[in-house]
Amino acid sequence: MNKDNALHYIKTNTIIGVKAGQQRSEFLEIWMVEVRNRIFARSWGLAERSWYTAFLEDPSGEIRCGEVIYPIKAVIPEDINDLANEINQAYLAKYNTGHNIPYSQGIIREKHMAKTMEFIIWD
Repeated sequence: MNKDNALHYIKTNTIIGVKAGQQRSEFLEIWMVEVRNRIFARSWGLAERSWYTAFLEDPSGEIRCGEVIYPIKAVIPEDINDLANEINQAYLAKYNTGHNIPYSQGIIREKHMAKTMEFIIWD
C-alpha cells in the first residue's frame, strides 16, 4: 500500500469510496480532498446514521481508490481550526464545475465544517 498513490488518486478523482466501521458491507461514494498530504471529508447529509457517525462509533474503515482498497482510521483532526480555510479552499478548487458548484459552496458552511473528518491510511 502506498499513501502517495492514494493521495494522487484523491487529488485527481472527484468521487472516492469509503466504508465506515466494520458493520458496513458496501462502499459509499463521497467527496474527499487533500490538504498538506492529508485526506479530509465532510458529511453532506448530516444524518443521524451516516458514514460520519459510524466513524465516531468505530474509527476503523477503508477507502477505495479505483481498484485499490486502503485501510484507514478516521479521526477528528486536533488542528481542524488551523486547517479549516485550507480545506474549504480545497473543496472550492476541486469541485468547481457545473452541478458541483452549489454543493462545494454549501460544504464550506459552518454546519458541514463541524462534520470534518480526517482519514489516516494505515501503512
